[in-house]
Amino acid sequence: MKGWGWLALLLGVLLGTAWARRSQDLHCGACRALVDELEWEIARVDPKKTIQMGSFRINPDGSQSVVEVPYARSEAHLTELLEEVCDRMKEYGEQIDPSTHRKNYVRVVSRNGESSELDLQGIRIDSDISGTLKFACESIVEEYEDELIEFFSREADNVKDKLCSKRTDLCDHALHRSHDEL
Repeated sequence: MKGWGWLALLLGVLLGTAWARRSQDLHCGACRALVDELEWEIARVDPKKTIQMGSFRINPDGSQSVVEVPYARSEAHLTELLEEVCDRMKEYGEQIDPSTHRKNYVRVVSRNGESSELDLQGIRIDSDISGTLKFACESIVEEYEDELIEFFSREADNVKDKLCSKRTDLCDHALHRSHDEL
């Protein structure tokens, strides 16, 4: 009977490890999809469009401390995007990387709404996947809203790596390379 205890413990450890890896794959994939969606939305905004920021109160000398900043990366625009971005997770499917057996999440609907121009071979698409990915996205937005606004308020290179791997640890550092190669 002693052997059964060790077997149960080993099984528990293996199941726990598999669940943790699935959870990390999910949260990493949600973070990376979130970054893709935000970058795409920011790029769509006319670079000449600005918004007034600062105090609208009049100073004693009669002036106002108002500055115009680019709208695309303004806190107001980013906050608006963060309220809606996770709804786009329904446009993603799940793909298992054949070499690492890790889950990747890829866009299955093109930006113009058509799926015919994308290669969907080996991609699982269903409401459970998109619902779980949306929930993970919403959790990330809730927990890291300040970091997301900070990162996207200025242009930066390699945001996926900096935000999803280094700042939040949602992706392990070795995993982020395999996602970008897809």
